[in-house]
Amino acid sequence: MTSATPVIFDHDGGIDDLLSLLLLLRLPNIDVLGVTITPADCYPDDALLSTRKILTLTGNTHIPVSVGQLTGPNPFPPEWRAQPKMCHATPVMLRTAHDSVKVEPTAAHEWMQSALVSASSPVTILMTGPATNLATALTQQPELVSKVSKVVWMGGAVKVKGNVAMHDHDGSAEWNAYWDPKATKNLVDSGVNLLLVPLDATNDLPVSWDFLQKLADRNTPVSDLAGQFWASTVTAIPSYEFTYFLWDILSTCILAIPDAKLSIETGQVAVSTTTPNAGQTYLCDETGSQISWVSKVDADYVRAMVVYYLSGEFSETPVTFVN
Repeated sequence: MTSATPVIFDHDGGIDDLLSLLLLLRLPNIDVLGVTITPADCYPDDALLSTRKILTLTGNTHIPVSVGQLTGPNPFPPEWRAQPKMCHATPVMLRTAHDSVKVEPTAAHEWMQSALVSASSPVTILMTGPATNLATALTQQPELVSKVSKVVWMGGAVKVKGNVAMHDHDGSAEWNAYWDPKATKNLVDSGVNLLLVPLDATNDLPVSWDFLQKLADRNTPVSDLAGQFWASTVTAIPSYEFTYFLWDILSTCILAIPDAKLSIETGQVAVSTTTPNAGQTYLCDETGSQISWVSKVDADYVRAMVVYYLSGEFSETPVTFVN
């Protein structure tokens, strides 16, 4: 019998973060030790409420939640941060209680430190928001790097342009890396086993009408809730200011996807912490740190995998996806 992988999930409360939590809880052989929240692409109260409701819906009230108290210097636009509020306004979420899910009194980076210290085996950390919580935890206690099996982080843009469009920026950075450039640099330079899931890979996975139709065709409680979450993003389909992608969803899939379905590159990556390219993650042999990143994925496989796992009943035991 395959032992479960211990995972800490650090997210920043966006719609795709909440969908990633729902997906993560349905993947096989995953033991979620806790969920931490970064107050980045969300307002933390909304992110906490939706997180607790999803844990309740999926029968995971034993998983603790901790909210981060650290903020980056480059805030997400307020209209983006407010958008996830609709997630706990859907009918099934309104009917779902949340009080049975424990909220830790300590800040997220401190809870991470305690969880890593007490872990009986090295932990995988999945991050779909900025790096602040983990980077701070490891900067304060660098010895904890040995307690981390690997970090899978939706962040950065290595060989492609970024998605930051601000008046004082050249567009080279991805938003999670830009929110707190110093934390991004600290994580990259920490020596932890880091796998980026950057825009290089997620650009292959736009949220399309065809994808949403396939999800809707499953006609199950889980697929309907996921579809309602994604419905709030359709103003980005096909594209007005930007296209909505499976950014965080792909990063979550990495925990279960076969190696043959993706390409991984390794190289020396550096991070800029100043304008006009703050948060840029770029190849640099002179000052970079060696990390890995996903450069390409089998997009059709990932979409089929997502539709499969985001289907069924909330109480259904996840089974291995085969395609």
